[in-house]
Amino acid sequence: MIERRGGDYFSDARSFPLIMINLSSAKTKTMKVKPLLALTLFSLILQSCTLVYRGIHYGDADIDDSKVFVNYELSKSSNPFSFKQADSTLFDRIIASSKDTLVKRLKDTLTKTTTRAFLVIRNDTILFEHYYRGYKRSDISTFFSVSKSVTSLLVGIAVDEGYISSIDDPVTKYVKELNSADPKFQKLTIRDLLSMRSGLKFDENYSNPFKGMARLYYGTNQLGQIRRMKFECDPGTKHEYQSVSTALMGIVLEKATGMTLAHYFKEKVWSPLRMENSASWSLDDRRHRSTKAYCGLNATAIDLAKIGRLYLNHGRFDGRQIVSESWVQKTFTPDTANSGYQFQWYSITDFVIDSLGHIMFFPDSLSALSFKHSKLSNSYSLFSKSNRSGRWYIERFTNQFFACGIMQQFLFIDPSKNLIIVRLGDNGDIDYLPLMCHLANVL
Repeated sequence: MIERRGGDYFSDARSFPLIMINLSSAKTKTMKVKPLLALTLFSLILQSCTLVYRGIHYGDADIDDSKVFVNYELSKSSNPFSFKQADSTLFDRIIASSKDTLVKRLKDTLTKTTTRAFLVIRNDTILFEHYYRGYKRSDISTFFSVSKSVTSLLVGIAVDEGYISSIDDPVTKYVKELNSADPKFQKLTIRDLLSMRSGLKFDENYSNPFKGMARLYYGTNQLGQIRRMKFECDPGTKHEYQSVSTALMGIVLEKATGMTLAHYFKEKVWSPLRMENSASWSLDDRRHRSTKAYCGLNATAIDLAKIGRLYLNHGRFDGRQIVSESWVQKTFTPDTANSGYQFQWYSITDFVIDSLGHIMFFPDSLSALSFKHSKLSNSYSLFSKSNRSGRWYIERFTNQFFACGIMQQFLFIDPSKNLIIVRLGDNGDIDYLPLMCHLANVL
């Protein structure tokens, strides 16, 4: 089954009074210590105080976090691209005629949730666009892990342009600072980062401000943190969702291109796609100005839909090839070894069913494997054991894909229907993925 996880946070670069209070005591304790040791201790105390303060001051991640962080600003286009608008009654007629309960209750469900924006676009035409709880089309939200999927897009462009010669290159080819870190960094490839197989020892939980995700969120020097990391296993051997993989991938991009990821995004994607609203991408701090590749893109739902349109059109926009068609094809080819997670995107699975519409079960794994090879040779599939019955079933990957962020920010794409669905909201109060899948099936 597809496993969806979250955990994306980012930092600001401001100084706080609490830091200064602790610095005075740090100074008195280090007066008799050698200068280099004193400086190291001073730095550690400073960082610890910063992490604790920010953990208390900001608390959990929030979809409006762009308002408190250092950002690279993205200007709106003077000639924005616009989707066509369908007859306002068309969508109502579609859901009213549906026999699917989830679809029929869609509008009522969205009204009762923390959803901010919900868009349905088919064949470049907006079927449904609605904003809730006082939000407007021009209001930006933080996309969290949807940013990972956009970073993957930028990797593809950098490969096309020759900045990255191959995704099988070791990261140390581009990030020289890692040559003096854990030796396993020299085995770690860009492909490992794209598939979340870094092997790094990293805790995605952010509740403890001194560990993994929280340090990446509240810290002010991404590369400095990554240089100190160790490995849990050899790169490429284990698939584990880790935001640090995308953080490092963003640093690889910045070293390879010689510009911040946010600036590269502006030049290669944001401006060519003619976005209609201003936006931003969060940075680690004012000094290092490294882009938070794993979480920090802040924009509107309608402009996010244009990135979906780019993928639907095989990497082309307004007749221009933004990213190669081959990169899009690789992105949308399910990686069965990663349960359908590839190039920072998810693939959706569905059960193999019989002629009566029931899930097909098999008495053992050999029977399921035999059926898979004989009947499903041209499709990507996997099989699993049912915990309830002990029987086996087969899941087959559909041609539907999605990017997902914590609090269930979604960019959902169905190429067979030329369909884009965007959902932004304050938290994942319901499971929106089944709702979008059911909606896609009736459109």
